[in-house]
Amino acid sequence: KEWLSKGHGEYREIPSERDFFQEVKESKNVVCHFYRDTTFRCQIMDKHLSVLAKKHIETKFLKLNAEKSPFLCERLRIKVIPTLALVKDGKTQDYVVGFTDLGNTDDFTTETLEWRLGCADIINYR
Repeated sequence: KEWLSKGHGEYREIPSERDFFQEVKESKNVVCHFYRDTTFRCQIMDKHLSVLAKKHIETKFLKLNAEKSPFLCERLRIKVIPTLALVKDGKTQDYVVGFTDLGNTDDFTTETLEWRLGCADIINYR
């Protein structure tokens, strides 16, 4: 219940960089998708993340428009879109950059992404 009250269990967009800091402060595990509207691969990532958000309520799943968050993108050194920032205890621990770790293909499975997030210990995966 506590997780759900903090926005876990759903994949949602946050409006600004400021919201990012607030969101990561209040949850132990956060996956944040830095996306761009014009990037087709971001829609593919969205599809998988919405499935995983419902399945892994121990982790908060967010998305943030990279074009509206230049400061954060620079600070986190985000150059490739889509990039997932994996944040644990308020610190960015790992990144999933593009689809390289996911088989380098547009038709990777949700399980592949789930496995990769499990490797980073950002979700409970067995």
